Amino acid sequence: MASEGGTTGYIVHHLTPLSVGEGFWTLHLDTLFFSAVLGALFIWFFKSVAEKVTTGVPGPAQNFAEMMIEFVDQQVKDTFHGQSKLIAPLGLTIFCWVFLWNMMDLLPVDLLSLISSLMGIEYLRVVPSTDLNATFALSISIFILIIFYSIKIKGVFGFAKELTCTPFGPWMMPFNLLLKVVEEIAKPISLALRLFGNLYAGELIFILIALLPAYIQPLLSFPWAIFHILIIVLQAFIFMVLTIVYLSMAHEDH
Repeated sequence: MASEGGTTGYIVHHLTPLSVGEGFWTLHLDTLFFSAVLGALFIWFFKSVAEKVTTGVPGPAQNFAEMMIEFVDQQVKDTFHGQSKLIAPLGLTIFCWVFLWNMMDLLPVDLLSLISSLMGIEYLRVVPSTDLNATFALSISIFILIIFYSIKIKGVFGFAKELTCTPFGPWMMPFNLLLKVVEEIAKPISLALRLFGNLYAGELIFILIALLPAYIQPLLSFPWAIFHILIIVLQAFIFMVLTIVYLSMAHEDH
């Protein structure tokens, strides 16, 4: 067991990002790097499967890709009530990308940190989901799409009427506007904080387990990893489903 100072230093070291810049213009290079690599991995996998697709007996990769596409497509059919060619690909991208973000949490805590230290890199945070900047960037992107489709489907006047005249009618316009603004802002905030909070807590538990004596670590790390797989999948699924629900609400014109 490490001393109190050593324990604190170990935790801080693993949760400190590799960053450049100051203040608002700070860039977390590790988050950007791993997000780009995992996004490229997602694109490469589905592109390679699409190029080798066969109508005969499919291989494991094609089976997996078709299963993922059918799974997301079914969620869209059950949840989304509008007409859009964007929603299903967007849902698939979000689910797979967030899942890959979260999967990084299952790597041994010290593995990539040790490799980076040999390269002269002091800090490295390998799970993009534990970076609030990453989860907010993704959720704000969804929020922009919500506003875009709300205006596109309902028109500027219709969207303004929805903001000011629901749910209590035009005679309570200021109160309606306040409620709708809070409701809309809560969507990206809840998406970002839910994903961040669950993965940050999971990463912290892995770090705490790594601080225990070596003979205890396997007894706790393996069961927690098994349980954490459920969290990883569930958080990716929730993010995808809520995105589809919010965009479905933006497409409703009544």
